[in-house]
Amino acid sequence: MGLYKRGSVWWMSFSYQGRQIRRSTETTDKKLAQRILDKVKGEIAEGKWFEKLPGEDRTFKEMMDKYMAEHSARNKAPKSHDRDKELAAHLNSFFGDYTLTEITPKNIYEYKVKRRDEGASPRTVNYELALMSHAFNLAIKEWEWISDNPVKKVSREKVNNLRERWLTFAEEERLLINSPKWLKELIIFSVETGLRQSEVLNLQWPQVDLFRKTITILEQKNMAKDVLPLNERALEVLKERAKMRHPNKNYVFYNKNGDPFKVSNLHRAFYSAVKRAGLNNLRWHDLRHTFATRLVQAGIDLYTVQKLGRWKEAKMIQRYAHHYPESLRRGVEILDMARKKFITILSQSEDASVEKDG
Repeated sequence: MGLYKRGSVWWMSFSYQGRQIRRSTETTDKKLAQRILDKVKGEIAEGKWFEKLPGEDRTFKEMMDKYMAEHSARNKAPKSHDRDKELAAHLNSFFGDYTLTEITPKNIYEYKVKRRDEGASPRTVNYELALMSHAFNLAIKEWEWISDNPVKKVSREKVNNLRERWLTFAEEERLLINSPKWLKELIIFSVETGLRQSEVLNLQWPQVDLFRKTITILEQKNMAKDVLPLNERALEVLKERAKMRHPNKNYVFYNKNGDPFKVSNLHRAFYSAVKRAGLNNLRWHDLRHTFATRLVQAGIDLYTVQKLGRWKEAKMIQRYAHHYPESLRRGVEILDMARKKFITILSQSEDASVEKDG
C-alpha cells in the first residue's frame, strides 16, 4: 500500500481481495491523502471497505456530457451529433440528477411511459434508449465508472415498420395552403423527388443541373453517386430558389443566415401546418411514402420506383405493391393467353392432320 502522484494529485494504491486497486484521493495535500489511505486500510482490516466505483457519485448528466464531448462530437457526423443533442436533452430532463447507480430498469420503464404520453414515437424512444445504452457501455468498458448497464434489461418499443400514410392530392393542397412559403417549397420538393429529409435540407447548388433537369445525391456510406431526374414541379421549385441564391453559401434551401434549416424548426413549422390543415397522423417521412405511392398507383413498376427512391433492397418497396393491383392482373391474364395459344396450336395441328388423312 502506498501513495503516488499523478500530476499534482495524490493517488493511493492498495491490495483488496487479491487485486491491486488504484484510487485518486482527489487532494494535492499529501498529509490529507495519507489520512485517507490510513482510513481505507482500517476499513479493509475491519472488513468494512467495499470497492466503490466512481459511478456511485457521478450523475447521469455528467456521463452524457462526457459522452457528447468525447465520443459523439469527435466520432459522429455533424448531423448525427446534432441528433444526439436532441436525444440527450430528453434523457437529461428525466435522469439528469440521478447518480448512475440509482438508475434502474424500473425508472427507465417509467421514462418510456412518460415519453409515450408526450407523443414521442416508438422509434424515437428507441433511439433515445440506444444512445443511453451506448453511453453506459462506454462508462463500463472504457471509463470504468460503473459495472452494469440497466438499459440492457429494458425491452425496446415495438415499431410498426409497415406503417402507411400518404397524402391525397386534396390533402396536399390543404397542407400547402396552411404552410409559409419556405415550408411549402420544401414540402413540394420532397413529394416530387422522394428525397430523405436530410438530403433535402442539405442540398447544394453543385448537386443541381437545371439544364439536364437532374440532381446528384452522394451516398455518404459508400460514396456512390445517384443522378436523379426531376419532374417539372420539382424543377419549378429549384428555378424559384435559383432567383434568390445566397451570395456566400451554396445551400438551396436556407434560413436567414444562409444555413440549412434545423430539423427542430422544420418539424415545429410542419406539424403546426398539419394541425391547421386538419390532417391526422402525418409525419414528414410520409412525404417520401407519398412519392412512392403515387408512382405505383400511376402504374410505374416497382423496380423503377425502387431506383428513383433509392431503396437499397426490393423488400423495402414491396409494401407499395398493393396500390396497383392491375399489375398483378396482367400476371394472371398471361395464363389465359398461354391457354389460348395452346388451343390455337392444338387446333391447327388437328386441322393439318385431317387434311393429310383426306
